[in-house]
Amino acid sequence: MALAHSLDTVYTVNTPEGINLSLSPAGPMPRMLAWLVDSLIRILIYTATFIVLAILGSTGTGLALIITFLVEWFYPVYFELFKNGQTPGKKSLNLYVVQDNGSPVTPSASMIRNLLRFVDFLPLFYGFGLVSMLLNKRFQRLGDLVAGTVVLYKDNELLKTVSNNDLDDESSDSLISITPPVSLQSKEQQTLLQFQQRQKSLTKDRAEELAGLTGLLVDDAEEGAKTSYLNGLSRWIAGKR
Repeated sequence: MALAHSLDTVYTVNTPEGINLSLSPAGPMPRMLAWLVDSLIRILIYTATFIVLAILGSTGTGLALIITFLVEWFYPVYFELFKNGQTPGKKSLNLYVVQDNGSPVTPSASMIRNLLRFVDFLPLFYGFGLVSMLLNKRFQRLGDLVAGTVVLYKDNELLKTVSNNDLDDESSDSLISITPPVSLQSKEQQTLLQFQQRQKSLTKDRAEELAGLTGLLVDDAEEGAKTSYLNGLSRWIAGKR
């Protein structure tokens, strides 16, 4: 059944408070643009440092090299830990770094993901990192995979916490539970619930278009009512019967 694949790249994690948190990973292009912005900022810092310390001769050069080393390796760590996971580059692209379960990035994870940048950079211009991002749904480079981190969009329309009570929202298209016509696997049930939760960030036309991708599952639904039909299935799955 076509339903088994996830909708877009959004994935959901369950918090200890019983809240479903929908997370939207950032792809290679916005991450590259953020990296270019941060690289430009670091280059400006290096240039200013060498110019200012040049008056101290060889001593100034030594100090400038030490500062360059510290900025190169701890610039991202500082911003990830003390600026809500956002370097200036990531902030300009509305991105941020968190653990893959949605919690704030930890000091050890931030250190690991940034120390492994030299591996991601190989053999040239983040070649390994790009291949790694293209091979997993959360666009994690090797450093992210080892550290258990992910880069997400920080967008109020894409990131929403949705409680189970949202299935009872009066604005829902359907308050009727519908028994699935076929047996649904666990992943398929999760996809239906995720679809219901994301509707507040989708237009009605887009939601209906996505509903149509479930193929045979919505064959019994009337034209224009596929979203409502899937919402009824979601309520049945959630035990709202």
